[in-house]
Amino acid sequence: MRAFDLSGKKALVTGASRGIGRAIAVAYAEAGADVALVSRSAESLAEVAKEVEALGRTAHVLPADLSDRDAAAEAVRQSIDRLGHLDIVVNNAGGSNFMVEFKDLRLSGWDKIMRLNLDSAMAVCHAVAPHLLGRGSGSVINVASVGGLGSAPFLAPYGAAKAALISLTKSLAVEWGAAGVRVNALCPGWTATDLNRNLWEDEEVSARTVGQVPMRRWGTAEEMAHPALFLAADASGYMTGQVLVIDGGLSTA
Repeated sequence: MRAFDLSGKKALVTGASRGIGRAIAVAYAEAGADVALVSRSAESLAEVAKEVEALGRTAHVLPADLSDRDAAAEAVRQSIDRLGHLDIVVNNAGGSNFMVEFKDLRLSGWDKIMRLNLDSAMAVCHAVAPHLLGRGSGSVINVASVGGLGSAPFLAPYGAAKAALISLTKSLAVEWGAAGVRVNALCPGWTATDLNRNLWEDEEVSARTVGQVPMRRWGTAEEMAHPALFLAADASGYMTGQVLVIDGGLSTA
């Protein structure tokens, strides 16, 4: 459908080396977009770039640690330089590599999760703002989480960071709307990726994890990428400041 066509569009996708970010980058290429791929792993990004190029699109590999604000700004600069301009920005970099009760949380762990899940997206948005606002168009998609919609026991810093990212999304949507730049959040639920392989590969743990999900299963990275395509395309042209929840019904159960 033309409403989902990204032909001629240029996209920056962070956290693009695996999981949801990788699926989004490939989905955008399938829809006709050229992409700048950002994550810390150049080797993994090169594999994604091959997938994109096999679809006849251009991919630029930009290794960067987005928890460093200067590195985030440089990644944006290089994306614009190599692609010519940006139409779509996906802030997908994030995650948490530990679960712990809040009383036992090391404050350095809090800072690490905040930098990865909130500050990285903030830095990318801040760096790309003059470009998008100057062009008078663009779609920014911040990948948050259902963990930012309610409680996140044992994942307090992650939930807090994603809640803040949702708030930032709404604020920027209001500030940038008149300039023609849309900002929305995508909130995945439990999604089977390499990051949480230890959960979904263990049958007992997996069953407990998705036991409260009405659809009784894990989501796939591709099931998150398709809504991200909708948010990037003209199909959502009058949509901004919204939180699109893709969680198998978990948040409504």
